[in-house]
Amino acid sequence: MNELLAQLRSYITTLPADWDTNVIFITAASFVAWIAWRVLYSRLDLLVDKTKFQWDNLTLHALKAPISTLIWLWPATVSIGILIQNRFQSELNWLSTLKHLLVIAIFVWIVIRLINNVEKHVLSQKKRDETTVQAIAKVTRLIFLVIGGLTIMQSFGLSLSGLLTFGGVGGLIVGLAAKDLLANFFGGLMIYFDRPFKVGDWVRSPDRQIEGTVERIGWRMTIVRTFDKRPLYIPNSVFSNIVVENPSRMLNRRIKENIGLRYDDSKRLSDVVSGIKSMLQNHPDIDNNQTLIVNLVQFGPSSLDIMVYTFTKTVNWIRYQEVKQDVMLKILEVIHSHGADIAFPTQTIRVDPQSASAVESSIQIER
Repeated sequence: MNELLAQLRSYITTLPADWDTNVIFITAASFVAWIAWRVLYSRLDLLVDKTKFQWDNLTLHALKAPISTLIWLWPATVSIGILIQNRFQSELNWLSTLKHLLVIAIFVWIVIRLINNVEKHVLSQKKRDETTVQAIAKVTRLIFLVIGGLTIMQSFGLSLSGLLTFGGVGGLIVGLAAKDLLANFFGGLMIYFDRPFKVGDWVRSPDRQIEGTVERIGWRMTIVRTFDKRPLYIPNSVFSNIVVENPSRMLNRRIKENIGLRYDDSKRLSDVVSGIKSMLQNHPDIDNNQTLIVNLVQFGPSSLDIMVYTFTKTVNWIRYQEVKQDVMLKILEVIHSHGADIAFPTQTIRVDPQSASAVESSIQIER
């Protein structure tokens, strides 16, 4: 142990006067700083896990990788600059610019990671609209990326005023050349702000063969998964020119059926109509606050047609089918309980007895 300390002491005494520029020393210092950051991060992680406030967790996790990267890249940049300077014996004016760019990139990276963490946290709680949260996150990321890009350009000595002036003219040219892309972009903004549908909604269009569940709303296109599991990639500009129906936002589902009784049951018709209406009014899955109609609507070719018009409380399609089946079976029970029955297509043929006798006689003579 004493020999090791003696060797370390002799090494320190033999370091050059400009020890702060020594690459080996800088690398060792970087390693020590990285170890210190890992220890500090682990301690802070234990502390923030004990708090009910989630923003400290999200911020700390956003800092982890960028700070570690900065601890290694900043000294590495300095070391590379020293080696090149000693090699070529020239001043490195670009070294300060490189450090500036590194700081900007690390800052933007931290902000983007924080936005991603906040987005995932908010979506995991399922208390906010998924489409709105994703839209706000995308716009925020875009803003910081643009700010970072402009800051990097300014670091290279570019004039922002001239750049913005050129951007106005260039934007017009680009807008004319990429009008379809811009139409899709603004179509995406329309979906985000007007909110005709959101991720997870069932949508369909009577103008196009579009029907399915919305999987993703992007800046350029929207992905709709059809009920046979095929993906539809629809440019956002399409939604500006078509009618979109959103069945997911229905308040009720409608049951509308015509039920035919036999003409022989005409005397029982009033009792059957009253029984069906009473059954619907007492049904637990029928919304009595909506329109309810049970009436004779027409004299059919072979039946007395009763219209049943009502609304269910559920909007879930599978549950709706179960409720509808239960209603139809109970209607059949009401009809049978009054001694009536469902009609089926029939025809009545009347034959004159005298004409029938004459035809029968002629047939016997021919024989």
